Amino acid sequence: MANNEVLTKQKPTRMSSCVFRGCVYTATVLTVLAVCFIIGYILVMGIPQIKPEMFELTYNSTNVSFMPALFNTLIMIVLAVSVSSIFGIGAAVFLNEYTNRGNWFVRLVALATETLSGIPSIVYGLFGLLFFVYYLQWGLSLMAGAATMAIMTFPIIMRATQEALQAVPGLYREGSFGLGAGRFRTVFKIVLPSAIPGILGGIILAIGRTVGESAALIYTAGSIAAIPTSVFDSTRTLAVHMYLLASEGLHIDATYATAVVLLVFVLIVNLASSAVANKISKGSISDE
Repeated sequence: MANNEVLTKQKPTRMSSCVFRGCVYTATVLTVLAVCFIIGYILVMGIPQIKPEMFELTYNSTNVSFMPALFNTLIMIVLAVSVSSIFGIGAAVFLNEYTNRGNWFVRLVALATETLSGIPSIVYGLFGLLFFVYYLQWGLSLMAGAATMAIMTFPIIMRATQEALQAVPGLYREGSFGLGAGRFRTVFKIVLPSAIPGILGGIILAIGRTVGESAALIYTAGSIAAIPTSVFDSTRTLAVHMYLLASEGLHIDATYATAVVLLVFVLIVNLASSAVANKISKGSISDE
């Protein structure tokens, strides 16, 4: 009698497990198919539209070159992500390694960071327009756009760094302290090298946010299709370039070509970032 009751209890459990596993497999297959469809559609529609004149360094309505936007995107990434990485990683190290995790200040900063992550990009663009463009009188410029993107990507890098630091086993810190190392040496020689993969994930997300952003940059960086000679010149990135071409409706073929270039550009940047992080991680391990 008791065995029958155990069997009846196990059947619903096995059935629910099979249903859950089926849902997971189905969701995975649908996700992979959706990603493959989107990438395949962009490649099929965009590759035939790529023409040699699109690689000219000067943009005009005839060649519809994306090279100025490509250079501007790279400059925007370097400026914005560099600033947000310095402040984001520094803030995460301070909050995670030099303060008590249950402190009210830490909880307040975490709440503020989560709030900043959920703010729409158009709000950041309006803030950048009012503060950087008008109040600081930077105008529609590369500097105003980079400063706005640095504020947008700061919460991403900070949260990713905090999670990476929290994932480092506490035994690493205890062993370092036990061998006589101070907190500063422990953090920068033991903890940070171990957290590099997680920190890199946040930086890659920040790069993706910068590359794909258009609304905030239209308000702050402008839309001039030219390589800037100064950080206070107006400029446009690949995402803004693609949006403007699509909104005009005169160069839809160039829009698809720009989408292919944007896709390849993001892939190359991510692969390069992963290679640099692996080299840094191996170097830190060999030094130890």
